[in-house]
Amino acid sequence: MNTLPNNDIALRPRFQLDINKPKQQLLAAFDIKTKPPFLINKIDDHIFIKFNKEEIHFWSPQLHLEITKKSPNTSKIYGLFGPNPTLWTFFMFLHFGVAILFITLSVWAYSSASLNKPYYLQLGLMVAMIILWFTLYAFGRIGRKKGKPQMHMLNEFINAILDIS
Repeated sequence: MNTLPNNDIALRPRFQLDINKPKQQLLAAFDIKTKPPFLINKIDDHIFIKFNKEEIHFWSPQLHLEITKKSPNTSKIYGLFGPNPTLWTFFMFLHFGVAILFITLSVWAYSSASLNKPYYLQLGLMVAMIILWFTLYAFGRIGRKKGKPQMHMLNEFINAILDIS
């Protein structure tokens, strides 16, 4: 069973795996701190895998795994591929900021139009917000494309650690 299809990587793809091994055995498989080019951090039932400083770039993905006990001899793994959490938060902040500015400008333009005042500045800034949003979207797509090979490396790494064919 493969955790990810090799031909498509979604934005922050999630997956679930049912494994016929006890939870503690799976957690023990991730007890290593480093296995170049990966750094592994384990906190309780959560495992965070990222790339070391030599391999990391602005768009490098990370993998978060949560291992839960399903029965005494089976476990469930929840996985999430994503960008650096700081980068993701920054991008979401920018998207929400652009949306709030767009809504504010549209209210201002409507108020100006209702009062028979010029509203060309507001419309021009609204168009600029739309262009900015498309630019942010394009940067996100570029980042996803640049991080795709490393996502596949992370996928292959956990397949090897968990002995999944």
